[in-house]
Amino acid sequence: MNAQPDRFDAIVIGAGPAGEVVASRLPGRGLRTALVEQELIGGECAYWACIPSKTLLRPGEVIGEARRVRGVGEGDVRWREMAEYRDFMIRNLDDAKQVEEYEGTGVTVIKGRGSIRRPGEVQVGERILRGDRIVIASGSEPLIPPIDGLREAGYWTNREATTFEQPPESAIVLGGGPVGIELSQMLRRFGADVHLLEAADRLLAREDERVSELLIEALRADGIDVHVGAEVSSVSAGESGRTAHFAGGQVSARELIVAVGRAPRVQALSLGRVGIKPGKRGIEVDERCRAAEGIWAVGDVTGEMPFTHTAKYQGRIAVADIAGDTARAQYAAIPRVVFSDPEVAAVGMTEAQARDAGIDTASTRLVLGEAIARPWTYEAEPRGELSIVVDRARRLLVGAWAVGPLASEWIHYAALAIRAEVPVEVLSDTVAQFPSFTEAYQKALEALDL
Repeated sequence: MNAQPDRFDAIVIGAGPAGEVVASRLPGRGLRTALVEQELIGGECAYWACIPSKTLLRPGEVIGEARRVRGVGEGDVRWREMAEYRDFMIRNLDDAKQVEEYEGTGVTVIKGRGSIRRPGEVQVGERILRGDRIVIASGSEPLIPPIDGLREAGYWTNREATTFEQPPESAIVLGGGPVGIELSQMLRRFGADVHLLEAADRLLAREDERVSELLIEALRADGIDVHVGAEVSSVSAGESGRTAHFAGGQVSARELIVAVGRAPRVQALSLGRVGIKPGKRGIEVDERCRAAEGIWAVGDVTGEMPFTHTAKYQGRIAVADIAGDTARAQYAAIPRVVFSDPEVAAVGMTEAQARDAGIDTASTRLVLGEAIARPWTYEAEPRGELSIVVDRARRLLVGAWAVGPLASEWIHYAALAIRAEVPVEVLSDTVAQFPSFTEAYQKALEALDL
């Protein structure tokens, strides 16, 4: 019998990035906290998503850079060393140290699946936890489409695709979103023949059409077989692997990876007992991340821009609200990044979205290599474009996207401008480092017809 008391000031269900932010900060606010996790402290991001995928993408990036820089010989990827480093980065799927660290700060870590018994009570196995504040951070899980024969044929999700012992010789990737794109390029650069299938008429359907065009060009240049408008109707399996059938064709490969999206993990929470009815996207929350009286929800389970950085942000909002501070979530300036090569980064609205919202827009798009010097110092044949969207009436930046090297770093110039509502006159009068990719914003601002 566990001798630990079952009364807490706050109970956090889920120890992914959002749950960790909450559980690590509440004790500092004087709240006795329990952290419930059914798998590993750190969640999907730390073990099967962000960290291993970016770690595995980096060697291919280096090889790609070597190909594009004059006077540099192309290197090689030593898979075993790379795999060992990946395993180090994901802690060998062992969270014992993290549990110990939390316990050392006074947080009670309870392993098991948590469900809500009634307001103020969470059940984990046979144990009942009581607390006036419950924070749900249960995350999300891969969405598996109802494709005929898929389950019988077998498939990988992001988990298998980031923890494999040896890269497969070939793979079919279902889904042209961030996960599908990153996994496709990573596997290709480890030598796999890759087929990328997207049901929509373009990749990254939420972004500007030009982004998809640039990305398809880059992926095909890498040797990836990209199909858009390819809704898979069935999957079959044979001795040599799997075959995906779609209108107009079929492709075959050793492995098939499902990366069509994620679903909020809500089934085991018993939310109906506290009057919460999750929607298709997840648990609805207000601007303070409140889901019901005494209950907050943060991270992927809310379906609100399901990124790790959004989850952490919501965690901070929830902690502030629980502690009685004034905090309101604002999502207009949260960046969206695909860590492909070249990288894709966006923030705010596309021009089409802004117009649909009734905004009188001014926009411009420029080719990086034609506008600034930095791309030429970075690679011999510069790639990439930048676009910005401005609200003509308010003279404020409302959206931006970039496809190019390190775009994940310099998109934050636009993110801060949108969040702080910096007038275009101030942005135009801001001096960027020379040479840098950030200089492209000044060129884009100069080209606006305001």
